[in-house]
Amino acid sequence: MKADSWLRQAVKRLSDSGITTARLDALILLEDATGKDRAWLLAHNEHELASRTVTQLSEQIERRAKHEPLAYIRGRSEFYGREFKVTPATLQPRPETETMLDLLLGLINNKELRVGSIADIGTGSGCIAITAKLERPELKVFATEINEDALKIARDNAEALNADVEFYSGNLFEPIMKLQSSSLKDLAVLANLPYVPNSRTINQAAMQEPAVAIFGGEDGLDLYRELFEQLARVIHEAPGTKRVLTESLPFQHEALANAAKTYGFSLKASDDLIQLFESNV
Repeated sequence: MKADSWLRQAVKRLSDSGITTARLDALILLEDATGKDRAWLLAHNEHELASRTVTQLSEQIERRAKHEPLAYIRGRSEFYGREFKVTPATLQPRPETETMLDLLLGLINNKELRVGSIADIGTGSGCIAITAKLERPELKVFATEINEDALKIARDNAEALNADVEFYSGNLFEPIMKLQSSSLKDLAVLANLPYVPNSRTINQAAMQEPAVAIFGGEDGLDLYRELFEQLARVIHEAPGTKRVLTESLPFQHEALANAAKTYGFSLKASDDLIQLFESNV
């Protein structure tokens, strides 16, 4: 089968299944299978695909037609210009989360923040912690994750990208409470925790991601409250300024700011889904 014929059939199959990114998804899978980039494939649409390639692609298109996330089909996803291994044990990295790194790194680079160490809470695939370390290698970076399968993926990603991140297994901030306070000097906590309210409808692709990594209770903020409560118990022991960056939906921002204030953190900045809090202690 020629590449253009396969592409037309694949796009129709995905479109008929309600995939709004049908052509892009089909092209990405075609690039993966052939090892050719998009420009080459479009310029050589008469390229003959091997039968085994067609079989592989057909299987992948059927999986995508059932709204399986493209990242799971490919086994990888891009975040901040780097590729990360992902599996159904982890969320697929999302572009909006890059704003968290943009805000943090921008403030550091402009000398508006002094940060000595970073703790990524609920690291999942490790994309936030690893990116932070690679962008600012002089900083100490810790990451926690309660799901052992996800933690293995995060460690694999760190090894593949040569990022020196210390990973800990456990609930939220608890695994790194035992660290010496000097290790957490001028700490920045990065937390992209589950924040979707339990009753909120999500799309079909997100429904195939781990629910425990998406839903955060009745109003979506249960884990953030727990995190701020943990931080309030130990944060005063670490020297320097302490900050927390969170991701949540805009309609949750006021409630999250009120919760953070209860535990001694005030809102300092926000950008899209991201909020920056600073300890008042």
